Amino acid sequence: MIHLPKNETKLMVAVHGWSGILLGLVLYAVILTGTAAVFAEEIGIWSAGHVSTNSAFERPIGQTVERLGQQTPSKYHEGVDLFEVGDHELGAFFHRHETDPDGTFVSRGIYYQVDRTGRVIDRQAGTGEEVFGPRNDDALSHFLVDTHVRLHIPNPWGLLLTGILGLAMLVAAISGLMIHRHLFKDIFTLRRRANPVLFNRDRHSVAGTWSLPFAFILAFTGSFFSFFGTVGVPIVAMAAFGGDVQALNDTVFGNPGKPDPRPVATSGLDRITSDAIRRTGEIPTFITVENFGRADAKVTTFHPPEEGGVVPISLLYAGADGRFEQVKPLIGAKPSAGGTLAAIMSPLHFGNFAGLLSKAVWFGLGFAMCYVTLTGLRLWVVRRASEARSLGWLDRLVTIVGLGLPFALLCTAAAFFLTASSGQALFWTPAGFLIASAAVILGGFLMRDREKFGLMLEGATGLLLLGLPLLRLFIDGPGWGEAISAGQPIIAAVDCALLLAGGWVIARFASQWTQGQSGQSAVLEAAE
Repeated sequence: MIHLPKNETKLMVAVHGWSGILLGLVLYAVILTGTAAVFAEEIGIWSAGHVSTNSAFERPIGQTVERLGQQTPSKYHEGVDLFEVGDHELGAFFHRHETDPDGTFVSRGIYYQVDRTGRVIDRQAGTGEEVFGPRNDDALSHFLVDTHVRLHIPNPWGLLLTGILGLAMLVAAISGLMIHRHLFKDIFTLRRRANPVLFNRDRHSVAGTWSLPFAFILAFTGSFFSFFGTVGVPIVAMAAFGGDVQALNDTVFGNPGKPDPRPVATSGLDRITSDAIRRTGEIPTFITVENFGRADAKVTTFHPPEEGGVVPISLLYAGADGRFEQVKPLIGAKPSAGGTLAAIMSPLHFGNFAGLLSKAVWFGLGFAMCYVTLTGLRLWVVRRASEARSLGWLDRLVTIVGLGLPFALLCTAAAFFLTASSGQALFWTPAGFLIASAAVILGGFLMRDREKFGLMLEGATGLLLLGLPLLRLFIDGPGWGEAISAGQPIIAAVDCALLLAGGWVIARFASQWTQGQSGQSAVLEAAE
């Protein structure tokens, strides 16, 4: 139980309310897209129709990378990033680090995309920001991730905004904890026979209390990612390295050792990937090569956490002969508490430390946070409805964003499916979102009956949920039998999830519609 004096309780209530109302709708957008982005990889597989399950790192890649190195200028041999792209094809980025005239630290080089036969199917030159943009086949998943990470606002402003939203969420979580006089009692208090406002407040309290630990984790880790590169790195570089970001990276993330520029072929990659998979039991998610083609080359493989763990694993190898050297911490040359804390930030934020199980838990908690955010806004508006009629616009805006954003995101998926085969998904995926959003905003402010408008949005959302699996099949996406026989059940699983969600939404819509037709209250609170 938490006991605060009356005045301090009123202050905490005010802090809790205003921290949510000022940024609540934008925070809701970030949380909702983040909830979907938890399954960004699975959504990418489902939307693109990828059925291959054989990782690029399970195939021989050494000769391919060696050949790419021979046709790449040596000035870009400072580093090589290897990763999977598309339907388990290989991406290789040969680059060097440099500082642009405006002081921006960038990686500049040549990017190759290689198919399963070792043939180069795409080659681009430029900075990492320029060559790692979205592709036609991953336009949908990239849109979701970019919306969550920076709201499609150019760097660094988008990251700064989501970082501020994370701090606002932290303030709301802490103040929400402080105003609960009976914390453990509130976890189970749900007065179903009370008046609607009291019942909604109970549901807000129950959902908010159960998801408090997740709110702390999400807010803290999200703020860390947003401020790390935009604020933290420049400040530390200026304070300790005279503004030299390259020196900071070499000290914190590099592998210390005596330089040896003698030319030696980096030919042990296949041996390294096999040994790394054997040691960790996990396929690498990413591989980096420092000083490619030199005697002092170092290869680092990055892997998901081991079963039952949270900390990702990285292994360090000698590039010249493929010899294993050590388990490498994320930060520094030796394990440290700070390095471990930094390493667990990503798994805790994205919930990918235990495969689909942890992702499903994170998705459910994210959905609960969306509900808490909207019910909080709704309760704040209802409580002040008698005090200020001018808040009607905010009441309507909560409905527009709360129900309109899921509808617009589903329209985005429909736009992707309709245009992917023609190679125009990069344009029409975000365009579909903007068109749907504009239609929702226009309808929301033109329709006088907010309740009827919300009911229409809910029905349309349910129809889209049911229609997306059919649309995917209509555009010649792989069927369930084909996907499952190829060892890729994710496609069928996403279809089933959409159909179940669509059935639930339509059933809810039908119930609300029946109540309205019988003369009962069919109030569709955006928070419900």
